[in-house]
Amino acid sequence: MDSVRLVEMGPRDGLQNEPARVPAAVKIELVERLAECGLTHIEAASFVSPKWVPQMADASDVLTGICRREGVVYSALTPNLKGLEAALAAGADEVAVFTAASERFCQKNINCSVAESLARFTPVLQLAHERGVRVRGYVSTVLGCPYEGDIPPAAVARVAGELYRLGCDEISLGDTIGTGTPKKAIAMLSAVRQEVPLVRLAAHFHDTYGQALANLYAVLEQGLGIIDSSVAGLGGCPYARGATGNVATEDVVYLLHGLGLETGVDLNQLVATGRWISQQLDRENGSKTGRAWNK
Repeated sequence: MDSVRLVEMGPRDGLQNEPARVPAAVKIELVERLAECGLTHIEAASFVSPKWVPQMADASDVLTGICRREGVVYSALTPNLKGLEAALAAGADEVAVFTAASERFCQKNINCSVAESLARFTPVLQLAHERGVRVRGYVSTVLGCPYEGDIPPAAVARVAGELYRLGCDEISLGDTIGTGTPKKAIAMLSAVRQEVPLVRLAAHFHDTYGQALANLYAVLEQGLGIIDSSVAGLGGCPYARGATGNVATEDVVYLLHGLGLETGVDLNQLVATGRWISQQLDRENGSKTGRAWNK
């Protein structure tokens, strides 16, 4: 493996829990800046109910307002058919559905069981594929749950396998509360790859305990080649005390370049973008590389 594909989560996963409203114009500029950095896959919006995620109420405005860059995939989260139809109308290149490996987390997050969430996705995947749109499947709590503690790798493999058999083109494995360690990450991936081809798997690791880069290195060594990350470490999990955002894209790129792996990303430009959005949100830059970079 000589390259890694990055999936930028900042505009959606990073911003969705921000307490103050972020203007659509800022979201649009963030997406455009990230594309200019060389990121080729950006999750730009979420078509969930504004009642539950008010920050994403302007999803259509964001997706339709972007000045699109050739070769960039602009994706959106779509929990049901209504969300999918809105995302397709706004021009989403790819959509995503989401569930969890933990029953209690699934109930708290989307008010249904894991089995019920999978049943909801069947018509979503069918319509998306009829329209020629790829579908990502997210599995949360793959390395720990705030309600159930450690999650058995077999449970993660079962849910990931179900998503794959339903027709998801790619499965993203989320350490939602950031409690994983390298040994646990390897064990989880070893189980999941028995159900889903390794080339269809992505790592989505949060950095609550400062282990995200170590965990990523561990799964990279196992051959995984797709990583989700969030510029400036934006984000967090409202269901887990102290949970931070997805691992910072700047830190991931610094690691990957240090390993001699190609990302296609201009780190100087990415650092500038992380500093810019942190200023826009009036928050500390969550990227260690972003804070230290001086080139």
